[in-house]
Amino acid sequence: MANPFDLADEASYQTWRARKLGAYPRRVEELIVAVADPRHLTPAEHAAILDRCRRANMAIYASTAHTEADKDLPRRMGEQFGLVQFDHNLLADEDAISTLTVAEEESGPRGDYIPYTNKPIRWHSDGYYNPPARRICGMILHCVQDAEAGGENRLLDHDIAYILLRDENPEHVRALSAPDAMTIPARMDEDKIARAAESGPVFSVLPESGALHMRYTARTKSIVWKDTPATQLAVAALERILASDSPYIFQARLVPGMGLICNNILHDRTGFNDSATHKRLVFRARYHDRMQGCDLD
Repeated sequence: MANPFDLADEASYQTWRARKLGAYPRRVEELIVAVADPRHLTPAEHAAILDRCRRANMAIYASTAHTEADKDLPRRMGEQFGLVQFDHNLLADEDAISTLTVAEEESGPRGDYIPYTNKPIRWHSDGYYNPPARRICGMILHCVQDAEAGGENRLLDHDIAYILLRDENPEHVRALSAPDAMTIPARMDEDKIARAAESGPVFSVLPESGALHMRYTARTKSIVWKDTPATQLAVAALERILASDSPYIFQARLVPGMGLICNNILHDRTGFNDSATHKRLVFRARYHDRMQGCDLD
């Protein structure tokens, strides 16, 4: 069976690569789809979002009429694309949707985690510390309130990251596909292991769909890369790509009523400053599902 992610199948890769790059959006504005109500998309709105996700693994929806702090918005948006298996991660709310805002001192441990601060967040895919059984394949970020300043996201389709690395040197892909390429050490609390160490590849192929999955973080602490020259060269190459002004890297700032729906692409976040009237609030939903129907034929 043809597999474009098999390094031994160059013909399939070149066919897939040409189709991917030929259809790829050129500007971030091409990703944005205006919708009347994210909970009830029209057939045209649904098709437009699906088109963006087929071409770029992501879309940005924008609704000026629905800016309220309603978790039903991202939940219903996800359901319309087959995103139903929530990841119940450590600091998510009881409904598995995380409320990302700057934590107050009395709010407990959330202030120890960067997503609950106003600090910048490095490039990553979500759930990179999860075991394979809880692999994050889909994600929604829904903006209820933006910050007074800052809080922009850079976005990169992991398919594109793969292409750029493979075109530079297929050995980069081989190294980052090793089952022990990246290890997240165990996280310890006061008297026990709160999360076990997790080793795995950066690039893998989802058995259900044959689509590419990427597990990555650019953090420099609490991460161990495989100690081989090939791995170190591959990581350095990926870091150069993420630090570049590549036209494939988009920048977006979500404002109230806007959201990112994606197949867990690479993304980062700049630092930000809140004010009395602009306290950043974003709902984040993580899924074990990949969006339905969004793969290029």
